[in-house]
Amino acid sequence: MKEVLLSTTYFGPVQWYQKLHRVEHVWMEQWESFQKQTYRNRCLIATTQGIQALTVPVDRLSTVNYIKDIRVSDHGNWRHLHWNALKSAYGESPFFDYYQDDIRPFFEQRWDYLLDFNEAIRAKMCELIDIQPKVSLTDSWSDISHSSLHTPHSSIIDLREAIRPKHPGADPDFEAKPYYQVYRQKHGFLPNLSILDVLFNMGPESIFYL
Repeated sequence: MKEVLLSTTYFGPVQWYQKLHRVEHVWMEQWESFQKQTYRNRCLIATTQGIQALTVPVDRLSTVNYIKDIRVSDHGNWRHLHWNALKSAYGESPFFDYYQDDIRPFFEQRWDYLLDFNEAIRAKMCELIDIQPKVSLTDSWSDISHSSLHTPHSSIIDLREAIRPKHPGADPDFEAKPYYQVYRQKHGFLPNLSILDVLFNMGPESIFYL
């Protein structure tokens, strides 16, 4: 697989980061319409009670709502709630203490736009996992089928709808192989959670899992 088209994610799932690691070029869609209940502003973590969704509230001020224009909301003190949820869920994991200083700033600083926030997260997570993906933002909606994304020697694979928490599409290249999880004895292996689950449980070995 040489090129893929992905939607932006908030601490995206393992499947999403696997693409960043394994493909030659990733196109990040910034001209699609915002959709609720997707990884664009939501991540899934493992807690003592099972899977918990953490959702970033957003402001949608127009009828168009391109993802590049979606603003992060300060409603509900969500940053504090998300960080406390992560500490509660992963405080006993093998590598939480090692990485918490790298992750905490995302819940202390403010970003105006969701896409910028997610891209900053992506850059930091790639740094911590030690992967160097080639990522480009789409120039326009037409770029999805534009010749700049399709050459005689390669074609882009659209995975925007395949990687989603509800009703995911087909992705034959992804297999959720088990790894150590804090609550595995209680809940069994919980597949395709946020990349944070892998990082806090696997640490420097995360790159080998991807």
